[in-house]
Amino acid sequence: MKKVLTIAGSDPSGGAGIEADIKTMSALGVYAMSVIVSVVAENTARVISLLDMPDWIIRDQIDAVFEDIVPDAVKVGMLSGPEQMGAVRDRLLFYRPQKVVIDPVMYAKNGDPLMHEDAVSYLIENILPLSYLLTPNIPEAEKISGMKIESVDDMKESARRIKAMGPENVLIKGGHHIGDALDVLYTDEGFSTFVTKRIDTKNTHGTGCTLSSAIASFLAKGESLSVAFRHAKEYVTGAIEHALAIGNGCGPTNHFYAIWKEGL
Repeated sequence: MKKVLTIAGSDPSGGAGIEADIKTMSALGVYAMSVIVSVVAENTARVISLLDMPDWIIRDQIDAVFEDIVPDAVKVGMLSGPEQMGAVRDRLLFYRPQKVVIDPVMYAKNGDPLMHEDAVSYLIENILPLSYLLTPNIPEAEKISGMKIESVDDMKESARRIKAMGPENVLIKGGHHIGDALDVLYTDEGFSTFVTKRIDTKNTHGTGCTLSSAIASFLAKGESLSVAFRHAKEYVTGAIEHALAIGNGCGPTNHFYAIWKEGL
């Protein structure tokens, strides 16, 4: 069985963060492992508070995984501050995993910040270059690239700017764009665009976490980046189509929709 490690924050409501990552990886048939960098008191409607883990326990968690069960891919999600980023950077540089998918989580679904403002420059300088694939949504891509995104051409220009900062590949997610959900993947071979019909639902809590974890899972299975993304996108689209209308805010996607549909 292939193994995937997620390094991210914890969401007690189960729709995003570590919890969404583990559900996604399990649904896709890989062995999920986790390193918690922050505990976030959040639900479908709001973020109440968060507690960052000290750097030493982050390092120790990563060491505990790599010295015993070496992952075939790594997904990195919420890294709230320079201390947490520094610990993750230190261990990734030490172990040098090849397939690192980094989702630069800056905001919760309701817009509450999950990254300290002073951490963005540290992220750009120290975390982005570790990415095999970086997966910002439009607000995150705007923040990183320093430009407004209002069109597909803007998405492409933003991707060019971000790739120049060090990531091997860049995927800008178009879920915040008007019209169909269009994503732009930028690699050394150029641009690829992927379009899926926008699903009319507010229940999209954790979609970014889910997509990046799905890509990491398919990469761990040996698929190429373009194939891994296409399969991950199909999985996330199904999870949104079968999203769960629970909670008072943006409900979670249904990570196990295929299993439940089969009645297992």
